[in-house]
Amino acid sequence: MIALHALLVTPCDGGRPVCFDDHHVVDFATFRAHALGVAARMQGQPGRRVVLWSDDPYRFACGLFGLLAAGKVPLIPASAAPGTLAELRDISDAMLDDRLLAPRCAETSATRDATHSGLIDANAALTLFTSGSSGAPKAVPKTLAQFDAEVRTLEAAWGALASEAVVLASVPHHHIYGLLFRVFWPLAAGRAFDRATCVEPAQLQARIAGIAGIERRGASVVVSTPAQLSRWPDLPGFATLAPRPRAFFSSGGPLPGETAQRYAAALGAAPLEIYGSTETGGIAWRRQSEGDAWTPLPGVAVRAGEIADTVDTPEAPSAGGLEVRSPHLVHADWHRTDDQVEFDAQGRFRLRGRLDRVVKLDGKRISLGEMESRLLLHPGVAEVRTVPLGRERAGARERIGALVVLSAAGREALRRDGRVVLLKALRRHLANWFDAVVLPRHWRILRALPVDARGKVPAQAVARAFMAREEGFELLAEWDEANGRAFELRVPPALAHFAGHFPGLPILPGVVQVDWAMRLAGEWLPHARVLASVEQLKFLAPVPPGALLGLALTHDAARRRVTFAWRLGARDCASGVFVYREAA
Repeated sequence: MIALHALLVTPCDGGRPVCFDDHHVVDFATFRAHALGVAARMQGQPGRRVVLWSDDPYRFACGLFGLLAAGKVPLIPASAAPGTLAELRDISDAMLDDRLLAPRCAETSATRDATHSGLIDANAALTLFTSGSSGAPKAVPKTLAQFDAEVRTLEAAWGALASEAVVLASVPHHHIYGLLFRVFWPLAAGRAFDRATCVEPAQLQARIAGIAGIERRGASVVVSTPAQLSRWPDLPGFATLAPRPRAFFSSGGPLPGETAQRYAAALGAAPLEIYGSTETGGIAWRRQSEGDAWTPLPGVAVRAGEIADTVDTPEAPSAGGLEVRSPHLVHADWHRTDDQVEFDAQGRFRLRGRLDRVVKLDGKRISLGEMESRLLLHPGVAEVRTVPLGRERAGARERIGALVVLSAAGREALRRDGRVVLLKALRRHLANWFDAVVLPRHWRILRALPVDARGKVPAQAVARAFMAREEGFELLAEWDEANGRAFELRVPPALAHFAGHFPGLPILPGVVQVDWAMRLAGEWLPHARVLASVEQLKFLAPVPPGALLGLALTHDAARRRVTFAWRLGARDCASGVFVYREAA
């Protein structure tokens, strides 16, 4: 292991690979020269606080270590959205992005003669920003020493497992998880990383084969998120994946138990899940094929602190607010988190929700995190998020909305019994712990939780799931069938399409039904968005305001056809066939 602050000055094999591209390997000597070239360029620039952004992890790494060597304080935004960057201009002195990094990191011999010493302060400062999943992004100052301590923790825990494997990732490097696992840890341990960021599971699967073609040993580890890992087992060839990655790492939220077991059954072990935050760094880990409790990382101490009297349900003596003492923190004291935990006799813990997500309904204080943990005890629920609704309307009564992703058992119950019966069962389940007046009044069943680039589930995205979509309908449920996809939606009574169609007897226009079916089909099958024709149209029954509609989509890939059928209760409303051309 090379200390991060000594990375540019420690003698080592300059020919060892740092990163892989499609057909190119960048060695350490080139990386060091590029970083020193950035340092020499930035050394004389006025000001200290520099916003650093690049979608390319290699250029980002060169820029980061170049700035640190130049004595600058890198500010690493969570995204390059114009509003985010505009806010940072007020607190920064300069911007370092691909306009400078791309040509600087393309140089070869010129940068090898860079005269900068490469010395970096062990306690050099840098600033990350939270994702904003529960509010506005906030700055989190860190030191290089904190990151150095954490990469040593990771190496102690899994260095032998990872060994010489190439790091493949589907997470961005601008956040603490990606920064640690695909930039800092590989560089310190002499392990190469893949230059591509694989957003789609199929792309990641192709990269595994590609790395095997470039790197003779072909070993890899995968750094991903629960949302992305949950989609991978549905791909053809998942169970026979070769060469098989040595490990899958997951962070950003809990991995659904059903997904973990699918990995264990197919590949021999569930992914390694990392629990922590931007403020605390890594805290604990688990592998659900071995148990669902979290084990503290090496060198990290945890305990249960007292909980203020804000939740009506009694807690076990071993439960409380999680407190952490860790070398990953900027201080040596105990740090209080907002997570509620319950410890077992072995010193491991289970998460019981967020302490800071407490709402008051009808005079009762309710922890949304606890409600989610109770819902997850139901065999039909794989993932869930709850959100308070009604705050946006003055005078509206606040209620709780529950956004649910079903397990295999839940999907079967939905097909067999229908949405209403299933939701009654979930309410009865929650009634074992909560009064009826505080149970969720609004429910949505989706195939997956809405996630951002980090795999986080923003509270705003959860709230939007309970609003009418821009097309006009309210999506109540969606699920997969054997050869298609099914939906249930509500037609709002005040929908604009009813105006003038027809006075005194409003009905939903047939063209709107076709449009809605086509849009939902396009979301399911993006490659089928280029429409060639609509055939076999039938309109059999009118759709009134407020109707609850069912939609079934069936795909015939060989003939490039998607059949749609609308139903209102037991009646067929409309049907037809979309014939599509493959998108370019």
